[in-house]
Amino acid sequence: MNDGGSAIWDAHAATFDEQPDHGLRDPAVRTAWASLLNSVLPVPSASVVDIGCGTGSLAVLLAETGHRVHGLDASSAMLDVARRKAAERGVALSLVRGDASWPPFAAGSFDVVLVRHVLWAMTEPQATVVRWIDLLRPDGRLVMIEGHWATGAGLTAAQCTSLMQRHDRQVELLPLNAAGLWGKDITDERYLLLSRPR
Repeated sequence: MNDGGSAIWDAHAATFDEQPDHGLRDPAVRTAWASLLNSVLPVPSASVVDIGCGTGSLAVLLAETGHRVHGLDASSAMLDVARRKAAERGVALSLVRGDASWPPFAAGSFDVVLVRHVLWAMTEPQATVVRWIDLLRPDGRLVMIEGHWATGAGLTAAQCTSLMQRHDRQVELLPLNAAGLWGKDITDERYLLLSRPR
């Protein structure tokens, strides 16, 4: 496994959830994310893998709605927080430490691959997307939440869409400009890309 960067995320684990869209502690922000994900995911109980799950906020949210959720992250400390969070909320998660660019799962394992704010950090984004799509069952959906932030980091929607259009799949772009998702007004580009079979 490529551990590059995992120590950085380990160091952030204790404070990561302080951002409203990370911890989903604000009920209004939590509800906004639940509504967004329910609009693009199959009805429960789908088999979902949250790649780069971090502290598990989205994974727990989906498990609470009845999905069967797996989480993958390179940071042991982040996964420890996710385990505590799942226990506190009374849901079951299958959490694994691993490399987002080489997920340790068999091909065709999942109905949904969910990836939030991960692709921009991959050194080989096109090859990584291929591996994520390989994890899907024939009617599976890839749900990617990305952005091009005020810091200059990230991927524009045009860049991400171009990556996805190299595959024979339907691609839908949803802008994520609503302040309710982030707990504040935003001025940078944030979006969801939904990829599914034609």
